[in-house]
Amino acid sequence: MSSELLVTVENLTKAYQSYRKPIHRLWQSLSGDKLNLNEEFIALQDVSLELRRGETVGIVGKNGSGKSTLLQIVAGTLQETSGEVHTKGRISALLELGAGFNPDFTGMENARLNASILGLSREEFRAKLPDIVEFSGLGEFMHRPVKTYSSGMYVRLAFAVAINMQPDILIIDEALAVGDIRFQRKCFRRLEELKNQGVAILFVTHSTESIINYCDRAVLLDEGKVRKSGEPKDVVHEYLEMMFSSDSVELADRSRGADKDGSADLSFDPAVDACPSHPTYNAAEHRWGDRRAEIIDYQLSCGATVVRHSCASGDSVLLRFVVHFYSDLDRLIYGVTVKTPDGTAIYGTNSRINGKVSATAKAGQTIQFQCELKLNLLAGDYFISIGVAQDDNDKDNVAVDRRYDMIHLRVEDEQTAFGLAALNGEIREV
Repeated sequence: MSSELLVTVENLTKAYQSYRKPIHRLWQSLSGDKLNLNEEFIALQDVSLELRRGETVGIVGKNGSGKSTLLQIVAGTLQETSGEVHTKGRISALLELGAGFNPDFTGMENARLNASILGLSREEFRAKLPDIVEFSGLGEFMHRPVKTYSSGMYVRLAFAVAINMQPDILIIDEALAVGDIRFQRKCFRRLEELKNQGVAILFVTHSTESIINYCDRAVLLDEGKVRKSGEPKDVVHEYLEMMFSSDSVELADRSRGADKDGSADLSFDPAVDACPSHPTYNAAEHRWGDRRAEIIDYQLSCGATVVRHSCASGDSVLLRFVVHFYSDLDRLIYGVTVKTPDGTAIYGTNSRINGKVSATAKAGQTIQFQCELKLNLLAGDYFISIGVAQDDNDKDNVAVDRRYDMIHLRVEDEQTAFGLAALNGEIREV
């Protein structure tokens, strides 16, 4: 990787002026400083970063954190309020889906228009056209108006054009999330090729796996400010902790006696739902049931250490959870399920098919359960659900307290395979 700086952002700030009514903008402009009818929104504040030739930098952050604004300013489609942005070389940007395309033009015409805007001659465009057509895979659709394209076709054309414009700097804003999985993999392979050719890549994504696998550095934006910058794994850990942790984690740890290794006692207080106090808790969990019993706390540990955000592939983790009973219940079933972010169940078990627990409980009892899981999973984000149900002859079971996707867990591993399961296959010549 070269040390040549292609992008330098120094103390960048972007502020927007908003008005409650359109007429207020006119009154403000006519009155000068006499009227103050606008409200200021700071999208970016004192953001600084550098991007070198052959380097890939990923930007992560919650929705509204300023990621897209930053890319638009670097790409030159948006003006900063203060600070400085310096770029060197040709910039090719894949920003908002369909941005820069005329919907009435064909794919071919839009590709030619983009090439001319970026300064490519007709001869250069003709030389690149076969690569654009081949990579997009659009075939005859290249000669149809892009207003007839699906979102996936938009991405295919936009990405094919962007990467073939001989850029020094390539900027991508989450557009690849729209394409199908095969096209995404094709895109990332091409990004690796461009990086090896010395292209500097700056991209926004919500995929923590992409940040870790493809980036040299990462930046976490939070409410328009740089919260963390550095090694991708460190930034991803901070991002996940920010997304899934409760503000009460530190207080909860202190009140429940956290040890130096991060372990803490489970809470048996039925008056308090202690689950949100854990850094792996997912506030977007889906919970339902008649609540004749409630799951009031859990702990996910690897060895003697409480899991704060991630484990390694192949680790064994112990899931402990506490259930308080408000009614006398029989024929009880306790279940644990592991899912992908898109809801695909990759493992599930319950005490009816695989368990050694009592199927009855009395009102007022608080009981602890545990389940050990072997993480034979490849790198990625996973969600763990815990449920309490009652066996029923007519309905199979009745939900008592089901907390779906309550626990968020990141599994980390070297990229030695693809998919979900770590089957540890090895190809040999015999």
